[in-house]
Amino acid sequence: MSEPASSPQMQPPQRQPSENQASHEQAPKKQASLRKVVTASALGTTVEYYDFTLYATTAALVFDKVFFPDASPLVGTLAAFATYFVGYLARPLGGIIFGHYGDRIGRKNVLVTTMLMMGIGTFAIGLLPSYDSIGIAAPVLLVLIRLIQGLGMGGEYGGGVLMALEYSPPRRQGFFTSLVHIGTPAGVLIPVGLVTLLDSTLPASAYDEWAWRLPFLVSILLVGVGIWMRLHITESPEFVKMREDREVQSLPVREVITQRTRTVVLSVLAKIAESGLFNIYYVVAIAYVTTELDLPKGPVLLAVLIACAVECLTLPLFGALSDRIGRRKVYVTGALFQAVLAVPFFLLLQTGEFWGYALGMTLGLGIGHSAMYAAQGALFSNLYPVDVRYTGLSVTQQFGATLGGGLSPLIGTALLSVGDGHWSWLIVYCVGVAIVSGLAASRLHQGEVDALPEPSPTGHGHERTPVS
Repeated sequence: MSEPASSPQMQPPQRQPSENQASHEQAPKKQASLRKVVTASALGTTVEYYDFTLYATTAALVFDKVFFPDASPLVGTLAAFATYFVGYLARPLGGIIFGHYGDRIGRKNVLVTTMLMMGIGTFAIGLLPSYDSIGIAAPVLLVLIRLIQGLGMGGEYGGGVLMALEYSPPRRQGFFTSLVHIGTPAGVLIPVGLVTLLDSTLPASAYDEWAWRLPFLVSILLVGVGIWMRLHITESPEFVKMREDREVQSLPVREVITQRTRTVVLSVLAKIAESGLFNIYYVVAIAYVTTELDLPKGPVLLAVLIACAVECLTLPLFGALSDRIGRRKVYVTGALFQAVLAVPFFLLLQTGEFWGYALGMTLGLGIGHSAMYAAQGALFSNLYPVDVRYTGLSVTQQFGATLGGGLSPLIGTALLSVGDGHWSWLIVYCVGVAIVSGLAASRLHQGEVDALPEPSPTGHGHERTPVS
């Protein structure tokens, strides 16, 4: 009699990891990705503002002599600032173009392209011959380079901030996007530091003759590191989910302009003071001290360095505060602070003393501007749903920056001229834009964390394009 077949040994059921356990295991990876994305985005912002700061500083100090030598000092400075404004004019178009592709094919690839456009343009300015060498072709080429840079910069800000925002927990978006914004004062700190170093160590007139080119050429190192970092980050998780759900808009700018007109107008008005007064504090202030007061540029440049270093520290503090008490409260408080600061700021400059420059710049950049800028990324980004967010944020940022930061050097210099070198008319501009921006920002309720925008409507001409 054969033995009965033994039954197979029962295997204990394997325990599946719980949802909490899986989430706990993924947390370190998410944190590492978030750190990498924030660093890459901050570096992109640094490159962006390195260029614009370097150009603005050099325009105030040298470009009237290099590219417009036949004009008077004031007219030459105005002409140099006009080429500066050309870069701003191209930014809204760049924001629309790259915002469109950022909302359709992804944030990451667009950001690589925009950084290349910015970086190569900055490097090219360092190689550009002067008016004395090639005549009228010199300022013409300068304008063309600024146009290309402006297009790239138009798409840079939106993508960089969104990558950080869309990787961040909703209630910490103010903090993490403010870290990206550290790239702005850092982008001022580095070129102004280089200009100050060159001006103080080289023989007299060497900076005006040839050394001004060195900071433009050195920028290629920053760009190389930035490109490498951006090639090694992954796409925004919110964008990936949107593509998987086949919810890509066919024409994002149409949705933004036609369905969110009020939001666009209010956010652009809110942006003007943040961008415009930032350029008053260092572009117009440098020109005022060196041209109208006829004082050395070294002390005022050093004051800008100190103020920017302070802002690097205060930005994350105001960003964290905006997550706790509300983004609009921090933003509006920053605007009102700058309205009150306008007269004391110019009185401090008028002392002609280093301590006056440093105190005025630090109050303006390290507190007033910092409060607005820290809350801005999360406030403006959350005005728009993910399917049109790149386009919407770019439209807000670039139109506001053009009307604010693009025009303020021209307006500031012109108002100084109208006032025969005195700043009385300039005060009207500073106070006016601060109040307008503060009032506009107070109406942006949907930018708060508890009032995120509804998804874009479908149908009625706003169809979404399936993505394969």
